[in-house]
Amino acid sequence: MKILTAAQTRAADQATIQAEGISSEALMERAATAFTDWLTAHQSPQETGEILVLCGPGNNGGDGLVAARLLHERSYAVQVLLLPADKQSVDFKLNRQKMPPEVAISELAAANLPPISAGTLVIDALFGTGLTRPLAGLAATVVEHLNAAQARVVAIDMPSGLLTDAPQPADKAVVHARHTVSFELPKLAFLLPQNAKYIGRWHIVPIGLDETFIDQAEVQLHFIDATLLAGRLPQRTRFAHKGTYGHALLLVDSEGKIGAAVLAAQACLRSGVGLLTLRVPAVGYTVVQTAVPEAMCLTDPNSDFVSELPDLTPYSAVGIGPGLGKEKAPQQVLAQLLREAKVPLVIDADALNLLAENRELLATLPPDSLLTPHPKEFERLAGPARADYHRLELLRAFCQEHTCYTILKGANTCLGTPDGTLYFNSTGNPGMATGGSGDVLTGLLTALRAQHLSPLDAALLGIYAHGRAGDLAAQQTGEAGLVAGDLARFIGPALAELTTTEAF
Repeated sequence: MKILTAAQTRAADQATIQAEGISSEALMERAATAFTDWLTAHQSPQETGEILVLCGPGNNGGDGLVAARLLHERSYAVQVLLLPADKQSVDFKLNRQKMPPEVAISELAAANLPPISAGTLVIDALFGTGLTRPLAGLAATVVEHLNAAQARVVAIDMPSGLLTDAPQPADKAVVHARHTVSFELPKLAFLLPQNAKYIGRWHIVPIGLDETFIDQAEVQLHFIDATLLAGRLPQRTRFAHKGTYGHALLLVDSEGKIGAAVLAAQACLRSGVGLLTLRVPAVGYTVVQTAVPEAMCLTDPNSDFVSELPDLTPYSAVGIGPGLGKEKAPQQVLAQLLREAKVPLVIDADALNLLAENRELLATLPPDSLLTPHPKEFERLAGPARADYHRLELLRAFCQEHTCYTILKGANTCLGTPDGTLYFNSTGNPGMATGGSGDVLTGLLTALRAQHLSPLDAALLGIYAHGRAGDLAAQQTGEAGLVAGDLARFIGPALAELTTTEAF
Protein backbone atom coordinates (compact mmCIF):
# COMPACT_ATOMS: atom_id res chain seq x y z
CA MET A 1 0.00 0.00 0.00
CA LYS A 2 1.42 3.36 -1.01
CA ILE A 3 1.78 6.30 1.36
CA LEU A 4 1.14 9.51 -0.56
CA THR A 5 2.38 12.96 0.35
CA ALA A 6 -0.13 15.70 1.12
CA ALA A 7 0.41 17.13 -2.36
CA GLN A 8 -0.14 13.74 -3.98
CA THR A 9 -3.31 13.26 -1.94
CA ARG A 10 -4.71 16.51 -3.31
CA ALA A 11 -3.70 15.42 -6.82
CA ALA A 12 -5.49 12.09 -6.25
CA ASP A 13 -8.65 13.98 -5.36
CA GLN A 14 -8.42 15.97 -8.58
CA ALA A 15 -7.69 12.86 -10.64
CA THR A 16 -10.78 11.19 -9.17
CA ILE A 17 -12.96 14.21 -9.92
CA GLN A 18 -11.72 14.29 -13.51
CA ALA A 19 -11.87 10.52 -14.12
CA GLU A 20 -15.43 10.17 -12.76
CA GLY A 21 -16.74 13.46 -14.09
CA ILE A 22 -17.99 14.53 -10.67
CA SER A 23 -17.75 17.77 -8.74
CA SER A 24 -15.39 18.40 -5.84
CA GLU A 25 -18.52 18.85 -3.72
CA ALA A 26 -19.63 15.31 -4.64
CA LEU A 27 -16.26 13.89 -3.58
CA MET A 28 -16.52 15.83 -0.31
CA GLU A 29 -19.96 14.33 0.25
CA ARG A 30 -18.52 10.87 -0.36
CA ALA A 31 -15.67 11.38 2.10
CA ALA A 32 -17.85 12.88 4.82
CA THR A 33 -20.35 10.07 4.37
CA ALA A 34 -17.59 7.49 4.88
CA PHE A 35 -16.52 9.33 8.03
CA THR A 36 -20.10 9.52 9.31
CA ASP A 37 -20.69 5.85 8.61
CA TRP A 38 -17.62 5.01 10.68
CA LEU A 39 -18.69 7.24 13.55
CA THR A 40 -22.29 6.03 13.69
CA ALA A 41 -21.11 2.42 13.60
CA HIS A 42 -19.23 3.09 16.84
CA GLN A 43 -21.53 5.53 18.66
CA SER A 44 -25.32 5.51 18.84
CA PRO A 45 -27.30 8.75 19.35
CA GLN A 46 -28.07 7.64 22.90
CA GLU A 47 -24.36 7.18 23.70
CA THR A 48 -23.11 10.49 22.38
CA GLY A 49 -25.27 13.29 23.69
CA GLU A 50 -24.79 16.51 21.76
CA ILE A 51 -21.88 16.41 19.31
CA LEU A 52 -19.77 19.54 18.81
CA VAL A 53 -18.41 19.90 15.28
CA LEU A 54 -15.54 22.39 15.01
CA CYS A 55 -15.15 23.57 11.41
CA GLY A 56 -12.37 25.59 9.81
CA PRO A 57 -12.85 27.66 6.65
CA GLY A 58 -11.38 25.18 4.17
CA ASN A 59 -12.31 21.80 2.77
CA ASN A 60 -11.68 20.02 6.06
CA GLY A 61 -14.30 22.35 7.54
CA GLY A 62 -16.52 21.45 4.58
CA ASP A 63 -16.16 17.78 5.52
CA GLY A 64 -17.25 18.72 9.02
CA LEU A 65 -20.33 20.56 7.75
CA VAL A 66 -21.39 17.57 5.65
CA ALA A 67 -20.82 15.24 8.61
CA ALA A 68 -22.92 17.51 10.85
CA ARG A 69 -25.77 17.49 8.33
CA LEU A 70 -25.63 13.71 7.95
CA LEU A 71 -25.52 13.16 11.70
CA HIS A 72 -28.54 15.42 12.12
CA GLU A 73 -30.39 13.38 9.49
CA ARG A 74 -29.57 10.24 11.48
CA SER A 75 -31.08 11.70 14.67
CA TYR A 76 -27.89 12.79 16.40
CA ALA A 77 -27.91 16.09 18.30
CA VAL A 78 -25.35 18.35 16.65
CA GLN A 79 -23.97 21.84 17.25
CA VAL A 80 -21.59 23.45 14.74
CA LEU A 81 -18.90 25.96 15.77
CA LEU A 82 -17.18 27.84 12.95
CA LEU A 83 -13.72 29.36 12.95
CA PRO A 84 -14.18 32.83 11.47
CA ALA A 85 -12.08 33.68 8.40
CA ASP A 86 -11.96 36.25 5.63
CA LYS A 87 -11.98 33.53 2.97
CA GLN A 88 -13.75 30.20 2.82
CA SER A 89 -13.46 27.42 0.27
CA VAL A 90 -16.15 27.08 -2.40
CA ASP A 91 -17.28 23.69 -1.12
CA PHE A 92 -17.38 24.97 2.45
CA LYS A 93 -19.78 27.72 1.35
CA LEU A 94 -21.98 25.29 -0.58
CA ASN A 95 -22.34 22.97 2.39
CA ARG A 96 -22.89 25.87 4.76
CA GLN A 97 -25.91 26.75 2.65
CA LYS A 98 -27.20 23.16 2.78
CA MET A 99 -27.25 23.00 6.57
CA PRO A 100 -30.78 22.47 7.96
CA PRO A 101 -32.00 25.41 10.03
CA GLU A 102 -32.54 23.10 13.01
CA VAL A 103 -28.76 22.69 13.42
CA ALA A 104 -27.33 25.41 15.66
CA ILE A 105 -24.36 27.20 14.09
CA SER A 106 -22.25 29.88 15.74
CA GLU A 107 -18.85 31.45 15.31
CA LEU A 108 -15.98 30.91 17.71
CA ALA A 109 -14.52 33.92 19.51
CA ALA A 110 -11.48 34.06 21.77
CA ALA A 111 -13.36 36.05 24.41
CA ASN A 112 -16.27 33.64 24.55
CA LEU A 113 -15.13 30.07 23.96
CA PRO A 114 -17.83 27.52 24.83
CA PRO A 115 -17.36 25.25 27.84
CA ILE A 116 -16.51 21.68 26.82
CA SER A 117 -16.84 18.85 29.30
CA ALA A 118 -14.60 15.80 29.37
CA GLY A 119 -17.43 13.57 28.20
CA THR A 120 -18.33 15.63 25.13
CA LEU A 121 -17.85 14.08 21.71
CA VAL A 122 -16.10 16.63 19.50
CA ILE A 123 -15.47 16.30 15.77
CA ASP A 124 -12.30 18.14 14.79
CA ALA A 125 -12.72 19.53 11.27
CA LEU A 126 -10.68 22.71 11.67
CA PHE A 127 -7.72 21.93 9.41
CA GLY A 128 -6.73 18.82 7.45
CA THR A 129 -3.87 17.65 5.26
CA GLY A 130 -3.62 20.97 3.45
CA LEU A 131 -2.09 22.69 6.48
CA THR A 132 1.46 23.89 5.75
CA ARG A 133 2.34 25.97 8.82
CA PRO A 134 1.71 25.86 12.58
CA LEU A 135 -1.55 27.20 13.97
CA ALA A 136 -1.59 30.68 15.43
CA GLY A 137 -4.07 33.24 16.72
CA LEU A 138 -7.65 32.16 17.37
CA ALA A 139 -7.12 28.73 15.78
CA ALA A 140 -4.34 27.93 18.25
CA THR A 141 -6.41 29.27 21.14
CA VAL A 142 -9.35 27.05 20.17
CA VAL A 143 -7.13 23.97 19.96
CA GLU A 144 -5.55 24.66 23.35
CA HIS A 145 -9.03 25.16 24.84
CA LEU A 146 -10.18 21.85 23.34
CA ASN A 147 -7.14 19.96 24.62
CA ALA A 148 -7.57 21.37 28.11
CA ALA A 149 -11.14 20.03 28.19
CA GLN A 150 -9.91 16.46 27.53
CA ALA A 151 -13.01 15.78 25.48
CA ARG A 152 -13.52 12.71 23.30
CA VAL A 153 -12.14 14.08 20.03
CA VAL A 154 -12.51 12.40 16.64
CA ALA A 155 -10.45 14.11 13.94
CA ILE A 156 -11.46 14.11 10.29
CA ASP A 157 -8.47 13.15 8.13
CA MET A 158 -5.80 14.76 10.36
CA PRO A 159 -5.74 16.29 13.86
CA SER A 160 -5.78 20.05 13.34
CA GLY A 161 -2.33 21.58 13.60
CA LEU A 162 -0.45 18.39 12.73
CA LEU A 163 1.59 18.50 9.52
CA THR A 164 1.03 15.51 7.25
CA ASP A 165 4.55 14.71 6.11
CA ALA A 166 6.90 17.31 7.56
CA PRO A 167 8.57 17.77 10.96
CA GLN A 168 6.25 19.17 13.58
CA PRO A 169 7.50 22.42 15.18
CA ALA A 170 7.90 22.07 18.93
CA ASP A 171 5.38 23.59 21.34
CA LYS A 172 2.78 24.41 18.67
CA ALA A 173 -0.94 23.84 19.13
CA VAL A 174 -2.12 20.46 17.83
CA VAL A 175 -5.41 18.71 18.62
CA HIS A 176 -5.07 15.65 20.82
CA ALA A 177 -7.51 13.26 19.17
CA ARG A 178 -8.75 10.00 20.59
CA HIS A 179 -9.43 8.74 17.06
CA THR A 180 -8.36 9.97 13.64
CA VAL A 181 -10.43 8.84 10.66
CA SER A 182 -8.61 9.36 7.38
CA PHE A 183 -9.36 8.51 3.76
CA GLU A 184 -8.16 5.78 1.40
CA LEU A 185 -4.48 5.53 2.43
CA PRO A 186 -2.49 6.06 5.65
CA LYS A 187 -0.44 9.22 6.16
CA LEU A 188 3.22 9.29 7.18
CA ALA A 189 2.38 11.31 10.29
CA PHE A 190 0.32 8.37 11.61
CA LEU A 191 3.34 6.08 11.72
CA LEU A 192 5.77 8.10 13.82
CA PRO A 193 6.00 7.76 17.62
CA GLN A 194 6.27 11.50 18.22
CA ASN A 195 2.74 11.98 16.82
CA ALA A 196 0.98 9.28 18.85
CA LYS A 197 -0.42 11.73 21.40
CA TYR A 198 -2.08 13.70 18.60
CA ILE A 199 -3.35 10.87 16.41
CA GLY A 200 -4.77 8.49 19.02
CA ARG A 201 -6.01 5.40 17.18
CA TRP A 202 -6.14 5.93 13.43
CA HIS A 203 -8.54 4.39 10.97
CA ILE A 204 -8.72 4.39 7.18
CA VAL A 205 -12.03 4.48 5.32
CA PRO A 206 -12.20 4.00 1.53
CA ILE A 207 -13.68 6.73 -0.64
CA GLY A 208 -12.89 5.36 -4.10
CA LEU A 209 -9.94 7.54 -5.09
CA ASP A 210 -8.78 6.95 -8.65
CA GLU A 211 -6.86 3.65 -8.73
CA THR A 212 -4.98 4.52 -11.90
CA PHE A 213 -3.54 7.64 -10.31
CA ILE A 214 -2.52 5.73 -7.18
CA ASP A 215 -0.96 2.90 -9.20
CA GLN A 216 1.09 5.35 -11.23
CA ALA A 217 2.11 7.62 -8.35
CA GLU A 218 5.84 7.47 -7.65
CA VAL A 219 6.42 7.17 -3.92
CA GLN A 220 9.25 6.38 -1.55
CA LEU A 221 6.96 5.28 1.28
CA HIS A 222 4.93 2.08 1.52
CA PHE A 223 2.73 0.46 4.16
CA ILE A 224 3.33 -3.29 4.37
CA ASP A 225 0.11 -5.26 3.99
CA ALA A 226 -0.90 -8.64 2.57
CA THR A 227 -1.45 -7.14 -0.90
CA LEU A 228 2.12 -5.82 -1.06
CA LEU A 229 3.40 -9.28 -0.04
CA ALA A 230 1.33 -11.30 -2.53
CA GLY A 231 3.50 -13.78 -4.41
CA ARG A 232 6.68 -13.12 -2.42
CA LEU A 233 6.55 -16.35 -0.39
CA PRO A 234 6.32 -19.32 -2.79
CA GLN A 235 4.41 -22.49 -2.15
CA ARG A 236 6.50 -25.45 -1.04
CA THR A 237 6.85 -28.06 -3.77
CA ARG A 238 5.72 -31.67 -3.43
CA PHE A 239 9.12 -33.28 -4.05
CA ALA A 240 11.18 -30.83 -2.02
CA HIS A 241 13.60 -32.08 0.64
CA LYS A 242 15.43 -30.46 3.51
CA GLY A 243 18.22 -29.36 1.21
CA THR A 244 15.73 -27.40 -0.86
CA TYR A 245 15.07 -24.92 1.89
CA GLY A 246 18.58 -24.01 2.85
CA HIS A 247 20.98 -24.49 5.74
CA ALA A 248 21.15 -21.61 8.22
CA LEU A 249 23.93 -20.89 10.69
CA LEU A 250 23.29 -18.88 13.84
CA LEU A 251 26.31 -17.39 15.60
CA VAL A 252 24.80 -16.65 18.98
CA ASP A 253 25.06 -17.07 22.70
CA SER A 254 27.32 -16.31 25.61
CA GLU A 255 27.16 -17.20 29.28
CA GLY A 256 23.97 -15.84 30.83
CA LYS A 257 22.29 -15.33 27.43
CA ILE A 258 21.58 -18.89 26.31
CA GLY A 259 17.89 -18.07 25.97
CA ALA A 260 18.65 -15.78 23.02
CA ALA A 261 20.06 -18.74 21.10
CA VAL A 262 17.02 -20.87 21.91
CA LEU A 263 14.53 -18.20 20.79
CA ALA A 264 16.38 -17.44 17.56
CA ALA A 265 16.69 -21.15 16.79
CA GLN A 266 13.03 -21.90 17.46
CA ALA A 267 11.99 -19.04 15.22
CA CYS A 268 14.36 -20.10 12.46
CA LEU A 269 13.00 -23.63 12.48
CA ARG A 270 9.39 -22.40 12.51
CA SER A 271 10.16 -20.25 9.45
CA GLY A 272 10.72 -23.10 7.05
CA VAL A 273 14.48 -23.54 6.94
CA GLY A 274 15.62 -27.02 5.89
CA LEU A 275 18.58 -27.31 8.24
CA LEU A 276 19.83 -25.25 11.15
CA THR A 277 23.19 -25.24 12.89
CA LEU A 278 23.97 -23.18 15.98
CA ARG A 279 27.49 -22.17 16.86
CA VAL A 280 27.47 -21.81 20.65
CA PRO A 281 30.03 -21.79 23.46
CA ALA A 282 30.33 -24.95 25.51
CA VAL A 283 28.18 -23.49 28.26
CA GLY A 284 25.20 -23.47 25.91
CA TYR A 285 25.49 -26.94 24.43
CA THR A 286 23.22 -28.90 26.79
CA VAL A 287 20.55 -26.19 26.90
CA VAL A 288 20.37 -25.86 23.12
CA GLN A 289 20.37 -29.59 22.45
CA THR A 290 17.58 -30.05 24.97
CA ALA A 291 15.42 -27.06 24.06
CA VAL A 292 15.86 -27.26 20.28
CA PRO A 293 16.53 -30.90 19.36
CA GLU A 294 15.72 -30.22 15.69
CA ALA A 295 18.87 -28.06 15.37
CA MET A 296 22.46 -29.18 15.08
CA CYS A 297 24.84 -27.74 17.67
CA LEU A 298 28.42 -26.86 16.81
CA THR A 299 30.34 -26.23 20.03
CA ASP A 300 32.95 -23.48 20.16
CA PRO A 301 36.27 -24.22 21.90
CA ASN A 302 35.58 -21.38 24.34
CA SER A 303 33.29 -22.24 27.24
CA ASP A 304 31.67 -18.81 27.68
CA PHE A 305 31.38 -17.12 24.26
CA VAL A 306 31.87 -17.73 20.56
CA SER A 307 35.55 -17.32 19.72
CA GLU A 308 36.05 -18.98 16.33
CA LEU A 309 34.23 -18.77 13.01
CA PRO A 310 33.42 -22.21 11.61
CA ASP A 311 33.81 -23.17 7.96
CA LEU A 312 31.00 -21.34 6.14
CA THR A 313 30.86 -23.66 3.12
CA PRO A 314 27.74 -25.64 4.16
CA TYR A 315 25.54 -22.63 4.86
CA SER A 316 23.17 -20.58 2.71
CA ALA A 317 22.69 -17.75 5.25
CA VAL A 318 24.20 -16.65 8.56
CA GLY A 319 22.57 -14.82 11.46
CA ILE A 320 24.78 -13.27 14.12
CA GLY A 321 24.24 -11.24 17.26
CA PRO A 322 21.66 -12.48 19.80
CA GLY A 323 23.42 -13.10 23.10
CA LEU A 324 26.81 -12.92 21.34
CA GLY A 325 28.57 -10.72 23.90
CA LYS A 326 31.04 -7.92 23.19
CA GLU A 327 34.33 -9.52 24.22
CA LYS A 328 37.37 -9.31 21.94
CA ALA A 329 36.89 -12.81 20.56
CA PRO A 330 33.28 -12.29 19.30
CA GLN A 331 34.47 -9.01 17.76
CA GLN A 332 37.14 -10.92 15.82
CA VAL A 333 34.57 -13.51 14.75
CA LEU A 334 32.34 -10.74 13.40
CA ALA A 335 35.23 -9.10 11.54
CA GLN A 336 36.19 -12.40 9.94
CA LEU A 337 32.59 -13.12 9.00
CA LEU A 338 32.22 -9.76 7.28
CA ARG A 339 35.43 -10.37 5.30
CA GLU A 340 34.78 -13.96 4.29
CA ALA A 341 31.03 -14.47 4.00
CA LYS A 342 29.73 -15.22 0.51
CA VAL A 343 26.19 -15.85 1.74
CA PRO A 344 23.50 -13.48 3.08
CA LEU A 345 23.98 -12.06 6.57
CA VAL A 346 21.47 -11.03 9.24
CA ILE A 347 23.09 -8.85 11.91
CA ASP A 348 21.43 -8.07 15.24
CA ALA A 349 21.96 -7.15 18.89
CA ASP A 350 25.55 -7.44 20.17
CA ALA A 351 26.88 -7.71 16.61
CA LEU A 352 25.35 -4.29 15.86
CA ASN A 353 26.95 -2.81 18.96
CA LEU A 354 30.30 -4.26 17.93
CA LEU A 355 29.89 -2.58 14.54
CA ALA A 356 29.14 0.72 16.25
CA GLU A 357 32.17 0.42 18.54
CA ASN A 358 34.48 -0.64 15.69
CA ARG A 359 33.31 1.55 12.86
CA GLU A 360 36.03 0.40 10.49
CA LEU A 361 34.04 -2.82 10.20
CA LEU A 362 31.18 -0.97 8.48
CA ALA A 363 33.39 -0.57 5.42
CA THR A 364 33.53 -4.38 5.12
CA LEU A 365 29.77 -4.92 5.43
CA PRO A 366 28.73 -7.17 2.52
CA PRO A 367 26.13 -5.67 0.17
CA ASP A 368 22.49 -6.60 0.87
CA SER A 369 23.12 -7.47 4.51
CA LEU A 370 20.08 -7.24 6.81
CA LEU A 371 20.56 -5.21 9.99
CA THR A 372 17.91 -5.23 12.72
CA PRO A 373 18.56 -2.42 15.24
CA HIS A 374 16.18 -0.91 17.74
CA PRO A 375 16.31 2.93 17.80
CA LYS A 376 19.18 3.20 20.30
CA GLU A 377 21.27 0.63 18.44
CA PHE A 378 20.57 2.48 15.20
CA GLU A 379 21.71 5.80 16.64
CA ARG A 380 24.96 4.19 17.73
CA LEU A 381 25.48 3.24 14.08
CA ALA A 382 24.15 6.32 12.29
CA GLY A 383 24.34 9.13 14.84
CA PRO A 384 21.77 10.79 17.12
CA ALA A 385 18.37 11.69 15.69
CA ARG A 386 16.79 15.03 16.52
CA ALA A 387 13.28 13.61 16.00
CA ASP A 388 11.44 10.89 14.12
CA TYR A 389 11.60 12.58 10.72
CA HIS A 390 15.34 13.11 11.11
CA ARG A 391 15.72 9.45 12.07
CA LEU A 392 14.12 8.48 8.76
CA GLU A 393 16.60 10.72 6.93
CA LEU A 394 19.45 9.00 8.78
CA LEU A 395 17.98 5.60 7.91
CA ARG A 396 17.85 6.42 4.20
CA ALA A 397 21.39 7.78 4.20
CA PHE A 398 22.79 4.81 6.16
CA CYS A 399 21.23 2.21 3.86
CA GLN A 400 22.36 4.02 0.74
CA GLU A 401 25.91 4.51 2.02
CA HIS A 402 26.35 0.87 3.08
CA THR A 403 24.13 -0.79 0.42
CA CYS A 404 22.25 -2.60 3.15
CA TYR A 405 18.70 -3.21 4.35
CA THR A 406 18.05 -1.91 7.85
CA ILE A 407 15.00 -2.89 9.90
CA LEU A 408 14.40 -0.16 12.46
CA LYS A 409 12.36 -2.00 15.08
CA GLY A 410 9.41 -0.55 16.97
CA ALA A 411 5.73 0.13 16.48
CA ASN A 412 5.26 0.27 12.69
CA THR A 413 8.78 -1.14 12.24
CA CYS A 414 10.43 0.65 9.31
CA LEU A 415 12.56 -1.04 6.66
CA GLY A 416 15.19 1.14 4.98
CA THR A 417 16.54 0.04 1.59
CA PRO A 418 19.57 0.96 -0.55
CA ASP A 419 17.39 2.79 -3.10
CA GLY A 420 15.91 5.08 -0.43
CA THR A 421 12.46 3.50 -0.29
CA LEU A 422 11.00 3.05 3.20
CA TYR A 423 8.45 0.42 4.21
CA PHE A 424 6.37 0.67 7.39
CA ASN A 425 4.84 -2.43 8.96
CA SER A 426 1.13 -2.79 9.61
CA THR A 427 1.19 -5.74 12.03
CA GLY A 428 2.19 -6.15 15.67
CA ASN A 429 1.07 -4.88 19.06
CA PRO A 430 2.52 -3.45 22.30
CA GLY A 431 2.71 -6.92 23.84
CA MET A 432 5.73 -7.55 21.62
CA ALA A 433 7.75 -5.03 23.64
CA THR A 434 9.32 -7.85 25.61
CA GLY A 435 12.78 -9.37 25.94
CA GLY A 436 13.66 -11.83 23.19
CA SER A 437 11.29 -10.47 20.56
CA GLY A 438 14.24 -9.27 18.48
CA ASP A 439 15.96 -12.66 18.76
CA VAL A 440 12.87 -14.24 17.22
CA LEU A 441 13.00 -11.77 14.32
CA THR A 442 16.66 -12.63 13.70
CA GLY A 443 15.88 -16.33 13.45
CA LEU A 444 12.93 -15.68 11.16
CA LEU A 445 14.92 -13.46 8.80
CA THR A 446 17.87 -15.86 8.69
CA ALA A 447 15.55 -18.69 7.71
CA LEU A 448 14.00 -16.68 4.88
CA ARG A 449 17.38 -15.63 3.53
CA ALA A 450 18.60 -19.23 3.76
CA GLN A 451 15.68 -20.19 1.52
CA HIS A 452 17.12 -17.90 -1.16
CA LEU A 453 14.58 -15.11 -0.90
CA SER A 454 15.86 -11.69 -1.95
CA PRO A 455 16.83 -9.32 0.84
CA LEU A 456 13.79 -7.14 0.14
CA ASP A 457 11.34 -10.05 0.07
CA ALA A 458 12.85 -11.64 3.17
CA ALA A 459 12.75 -8.36 5.08
CA LEU A 460 9.18 -7.50 4.10
CA LEU A 461 7.86 -11.00 4.80
CA GLY A 462 9.85 -11.28 8.02
CA ILE A 463 8.70 -7.95 9.43
CA TYR A 464 5.07 -8.62 8.61
CA ALA A 465 5.05 -12.26 9.79
CA HIS A 466 6.83 -11.34 13.03
CA GLY A 467 4.14 -8.77 13.82
CA ARG A 468 1.35 -11.03 12.67
CA ALA A 469 2.65 -13.83 14.92
CA GLY A 470 2.48 -11.33 17.77
CA ASP A 471 -1.11 -10.48 16.90
CA LEU A 472 -2.11 -14.15 16.76
CA ALA A 473 -0.35 -14.86 20.05
CA ALA A 474 -1.98 -11.88 21.76
CA GLN A 475 -5.41 -13.27 20.89
CA GLN A 476 -4.62 -16.15 23.25
CA THR A 477 -2.35 -14.58 25.86
CA GLY A 478 -3.42 -10.95 25.86
CA GLU A 479 -0.82 -8.28 25.23
CA ALA A 480 0.46 -8.16 28.79
CA GLY A 481 0.88 -11.94 28.92
CA LEU A 482 2.77 -12.26 25.65
CA VAL A 483 6.38 -13.52 25.77
CA ALA A 484 8.88 -13.99 22.97
CA GLY A 485 8.44 -17.74 22.91
CA ASP A 486 4.81 -17.21 21.92
CA LEU A 487 5.97 -15.37 18.79
CA ALA A 488 8.00 -18.36 17.61
CA ARG A 489 5.00 -20.65 18.04
CA PHE A 490 2.83 -18.50 15.77
CA ILE A 491 5.32 -17.82 12.97
CA GLY A 492 4.08 -20.88 11.06
CA PRO A 493 0.43 -19.75 10.98
CA ALA A 494 1.52 -16.20 10.11
CA LEU A 495 3.56 -17.40 7.14
CA ALA A 496 0.79 -19.76 6.08
CA GLU A 497 -1.48 -16.76 5.56
CA LEU A 498 1.03 -15.38 3.06
CA THR A 499 1.86 -18.53 1.13
CA THR A 500 1.02 -18.47 -2.56
CA THR A 501 -1.31 -21.30 -3.57
CA GLU A 502 -1.76 -22.67 -7.05
CA ALA A 503 -4.91 -21.73 -8.91
CA PHE A 504 -7.33 -24.59 -9.49
